[in-house]
Amino acid sequence: MANDPVDTNPENYRVAFENELVRVLEYTDIPGHKTTEHSHPDSVMITLSAFRRRITSNGNSVEVELPPGVVRWLPAQDHSGENIGETETHTFFVELKGSARPADSQAPQPLGPSGS
Repeated sequence: MANDPVDTNPENYRVAFENELVRVLEYTDIPGHKTTEHSHPDSVMITLSAFRRRITSNGNSVEVELPPGVVRWLPAQDHSGENIGETETHTFFVELKGSARPADSQAPQPLGPSGS
């Protein structure tokens, strides 16, 4: 991936889990910290702490404030961010690598172990 956040901002992002379907990144920062521009594929963000930040992409900026415990869909994007709040940020990003079910699959698979 171009501008992989683990490479561009290694002090903030770490790979917490990865397999052929997803990569889970843990993100932390402190007030005043700015990231360099980086890319995310389609992802689900899970906030563990409240935070306030400015997100900048393609010359446009938006301020975001979220409480802990929010789960939010994020479409693929390139951006940089700045912690403009008074608290540390702690989030997880579940980055999707592709369809979880092959297109030629005939039926959904069970969500847990099957009993035999």
